Parts: sequence; C-alpha cells; structure tokens
Amino acid sequence: MNLASRLLSSTARVAIPRNYRNTLGPSYRLAVSLRPQFTAGYATESPATTKVETEPDAFEGTSSEIPSEILDSSNDGKTDWSRSFHGLSEEAFAKEIADTLLAPVNPLDIEIKPDGMIYLPEIKYRRILNKSFGPGGWGLAPRSNANVSNMVASREYALVCQGRLVAIARGEQEYFDKGGIPTALESAKSNALMRCCKDLGIASELWDPRFIREFKAQHCVEVFAEHLITKKKKKLWRRKDQPKLGYPYQESK
Repeated sequence: MNLASRLLSSTARVAIPRNYRNTLGPSYRLAVSLRPQFTAGYATESPATTKVETEPDAFEGTSSEIPSEILDSSNDGKTDWSRSFHGLSEEAFAKEIADTLLAPVNPLDIEIKPDGMIYLPEIKYRRILNKSFGPGGWGLAPRSNANVSNMVASREYALVCQGRLVAIARGEQEYFDKGGIPTALESAKSNALMRCCKDLGIASELWDPRFIREFKAQHCVEVFAEHLITKKKKKLWRRKDQPKLGYPYQESK
C-alpha cells in the first residue's frame, strides 16, 4: 500500500460528531475545512457575508473642518447643494449688487398684519434678487426632505447666488388638512427665502425695533374691531391708506 492510500484510509477512520464541530479550535477547524480535498465525507460551510450600509456623515463646524469634496464644486460643476458649502463667504458681491441688496425698503411695499407685525410680501424679495443678480442668477436648493408633522410643514433650503452658497434657512407653514400640504410646502419655501434674504441685508429694517415703531406711527392705525362670528372685540392694525378691515371683522364706529 503506497503513502497516498494509507493517508486516505487513516482519514476515513476519523469521525467527528456534528455537534462537536462548533467547539473545535480555529486551527482544527482549518484542518477540517481542508479535508474535502481528500474525501467527500465532510462538507464545510462558508461564513455568511453581511453587508453593512452606513449613512453619510453629517458635517458641522467651520469650513476648515469640512472635507474639501463637500466644500468645492470641482466635480464638473455638479455641486450637491444638499451638502455643499461652496463659495460661502468667499468674497463680497460687486458694489452695484450690494447697493441694490442694501437699498432702503420702499414704505409703500411694507404690509402690516392685523396683529401688528409688519412684513414685506415674498414677491418683493424675488424682485430684489432678480434686480441684483438677474433672472437665473440665483435659486433656492433644498437641503433636506420635506417634514410634515403636527400640522406644520417645513423644509430646509439654501440660497445660491451666482453659483455660491449665500445662506441656509428652514421655512415652515401651518396647514389644517391633508389637502393643504402642497400649498403649505410652497409657503414654507417662500418663508425660507425671506429668512435667507436677511443674510443679504434685504429689508433689514423690518427687524429694527426703532424702524418698526416709527413706521407704525406714521403709516398705520390701530382700530377696534368686532369678530362677526364670535362677537369678540379687539384692537387690530391696518395701514392708514388701506380700506377698513373686512370679513370676518367689522371696525367699530
């Protein structure tokens, strides 16, 4: 009997209980896994491979702490504005653009809510941006998925002007039924635009307490009005050059 026949015959006489295989040490397991090369009496199993998927890291902090691939737009101009901070504080805009952005707001453009809050209609912000950068020279890029919960719709947007990120803000809007969600999301976009424009100095007077007091004293009036449904009376605001409050309110004489 040659050496190969003796090896096969001695190997065949070794019996390993199935329940005993998991208790074998690493070195002995390796020998068992190689045994099919000599005999088909024992089959081995390869360990299962688990694929682990990780979410992208969220980057916070100063620009020096953020990886360069997130900061720049060197990938053929296809910047991922949901993550990128490209161009943030890179340089100031040209003087003629800055003068348009920082121009004093026209008092005729300012509106006032019945509760006394003054505001600039969102279309005015868009007109100022169009005048400053030209149509197509600016845009709003979503930086998050739409969040709809607790009767409030919100979404985060980035204001991008001339290919540079200028500001980031989350817009929000209440809604009262599911059918109003699309409209609420559109209003949230406009709300985010208004908040982003604060970083450009557009209509910054509307956040100046002294300007607010002087504007209301000069252009607005506070009147008593009755709610036609609840019959409750309260003081409400309107512009002096606007007609009396309409339904559901009626101004008291």
